[in-house]
Amino acid sequence: MIYVVGTPVAKMLAGLTEFLDTMGTSNAILLGLLLGTMMCVDLGGPVNKAAYAFSVGLLASQSYAPMAATMAAGMVPPIGMGIATLIARRKFAQTEREAGKAALVLGCCFISEGAIPFAAKDPLRVIPASIVGGALTGALSMAFGAKLLAPHGGLFVLLIPNAINHALLYLLAILAGSLVTGVIYAVIKKPELQPLAVEAVA
Repeated sequence: MIYVVGTPVAKMLAGLTEFLDTMGTSNAILLGLLLGTMMCVDLGGPVNKAAYAFSVGLLASQSYAPMAATMAAGMVPPIGMGIATLIARRKFAQTEREAGKAALVLGCCFISEGAIPFAAKDPLRVIPASIVGGALTGALSMAFGAKLLAPHGGLFVLLIPNAINHALLYLLAILAGSLVTGVIYAVIKKPELQPLAVEAVA
């Protein structure tokens, strides 16, 4: 694990972080779009963690906008999956609809992994839909000038005084990206095959 997996992953994370460092914050919207994309690529994996670690590291230098974009985008995939199960119920099995309810809650808590059950089953549709919504949310968050002082907490940071500025615009960014992800996935998802009812033979 240390030499075969750990070393290559550590080098990849270092490279991603260095790349983000070179971008700085001069092009805020582009940076937000990139961070939003990275947060949705692997739902808690190395790319996601690189964007998160980069944003957390900037808190020490009082650069709070990337943290806002990162957290907002990280909430999009699970919330989007939950929305998709609500607006296209017939395309989802009962177990998926239940998973969608859990994903909504996890998403509000900034737990991107809430979308993993959907991504594991249908990655070629879930991941692109999540990336589009996450990129939009990250870009909007930076465009709105949202700044977040807390490294975690999801929507619950809104309850902390002065933890986030432009709270309504921040919520709008999250809602916009989540709706985009939810609608895209609801449209492109293939319906689940319903089990045929077996008539009892008298």
